[in-house]
Amino acid sequence: MDMIFLTGVWGGLVVVLGAAFPEEKGRPITSTKDWLLATGALILMTYAVLNYLFGTGSLFFVFLEGLVIVASVLMMLDTSDKIDTIVLGLAGLGFVAASLLLYEGLSTVYFILGLTGVALGYALKTGSIQRFTSLVIGSVLIAWFSYLSADWIFFGLNVFFAVFSAYYLVKVLR
Repeated sequence: MDMIFLTGVWGGLVVVLGAAFPEEKGRPITSTKDWLLATGALILMTYAVLNYLFGTGSLFFVFLEGLVIVASVLMMLDTSDKIDTIVLGLAGLGFVAASLLLYEGLSTVYFILGLTGVALGYALKTGSIQRFTSLVIGSVLIAWFSYLSADWIFFGLNVFFAVFSAYYLVKVLR
């Protein structure tokens, strides 16, 4: 195992821990769950950039983590869902356009849709049905792209993230 892979494992573990952590009432800036998600995103951004530059990683994972970091900032600032949706929707559309230019197949478009879903899920209101639904759908789409790209860090991370998000979605629905 090299340092790049270990960075990805560490970042994935932090994000999965954040996904598993229960929702807390109050502002996102005081939430352990949200801090774990944001910290994990920073570590995974490091992994994605290093894996792209020195490994076989896809540029799309750098896009993913960039958008998740923007979503984390919006989450921590507790901006309204309307602003979050506009900012992340426009960024997502930009990434869809970029994906068409860097077209690696139809799976690339699904990845970008997953990317947008996860980013919206990060930024939407804590504990909401919309947040968990967005996280589940986005994570499943990214896991599928990761499987096709043979990036096992992002595959495992997104499978676990989808499972934990689905668990909390079912819990909110009850």
